[in-house]
Amino acid sequence: MLKVQQVSKWYEGNRGVHKLDFEMQRGEIVGFLGPNGAGKTTTMRMITGYLQPNEGVITIDGIPIQDKGRQARSKIGYLPETPPLYEDMSVRSYLKFVASIRDVPAREQKLRISEMISRLGLNGREKQLVRSLSKGYKQRLGLAGAIIHNPDLLVLDEPTSGLDPNQILEIRQLIQEIGENHTVLLSTHILPEVDALCNRVLIIHEGKLVMDGRPDALGGSMEDGFKVKVEVRGKREQVLDVLRTWGKVEVESMATTLPPANTNLTAAEPDMTGLLLTGASGEDFREELFYVLSDAKLPILEMKKESLSLENIFQQLTTRETEEGQVSDPAVQDLHSSDTAAPTAITVEHGEAASSDDKAEKDKDTGGNRS
Repeated sequence: MLKVQQVSKWYEGNRGVHKLDFEMQRGEIVGFLGPNGAGKTTTMRMITGYLQPNEGVITIDGIPIQDKGRQARSKIGYLPETPPLYEDMSVRSYLKFVASIRDVPAREQKLRISEMISRLGLNGREKQLVRSLSKGYKQRLGLAGAIIHNPDLLVLDEPTSGLDPNQILEIRQLIQEIGENHTVLLSTHILPEVDALCNRVLIIHEGKLVMDGRPDALGGSMEDGFKVKVEVRGKREQVLDVLRTWGKVEVESMATTLPPANTNLTAAEPDMTGLLLTGASGEDFREELFYVLSDAKLPILEMKKESLSLENIFQQLTTRETEEGQVSDPAVQDLHSSDTAAPTAITVEHGEAASSDDKAEKDKDTGGNRS
């Protein structure tokens, strides 16, 4: 559906995006992550035809957006962080306007508008002015406008920014439903949102794609060994002696806790020992561990496979790239050696407010070439 092939974009000699290369298939919901200023907004604006890349090719369903922009854009729906709504229009008149400029046939517009009102939960608000809508309903209306022409690809930039928890859940549900029939590229700073919605994740850092994979598989590709967290009823030294004799795991960390004060517990109640274990061979050792400790009369109260969270992965990738500070490609080294201001510290954001870096990137995009 979407192909981004060796795409680069630079501003006044400084590269904002460098040789991006990825594809998206029909029915995928793909999370697009990166620190502030990483190039996410630039990439999305190139995909949607608002910016022309300096190098590379972008195709939508086989149609090159640089050469056949109008035809390619007819297959795209785009919802920026702040939906471009006309405040003095009613909900229905706005949707009619969008349907017209999106070339929805006149004979189909009435039905399509009714479908959007029903599908996006705008019933009863058809005659309401946009300015009087809550932010949550404005997001719904923006989504309706983005998909009214039934696009193959939907690009969403921070779709839940500024919403309250209930509105966030509602918009996420809508995105899931839309993803059943559309390909969705979702940019967000809210990492749990990616875990909840996406079946694939792209991570961009300093204009380069540094990770592409399924959320549930990313952690395993970056972990050293198979890790298990266990809580055992037994004294620490006894547990450690059994594990040393077994010899198939290493103890990474350990915590010992006494039972809580409770009149039903006797003074002879054994301690609880918590362990983080790594398998020496990298293989799943949970079943064997269960029998080893059971045979030693050390019951396991809890056992859980530990894996890197998406937040851990994001931090490792972006922090590691920044700390290394060395890029083999000379074109990217030019960017690092330029006189531009140093990038701000990289953080993982769970809030909804965009930083000044995001605004700077968007301002920079606005000054680029339009297609």
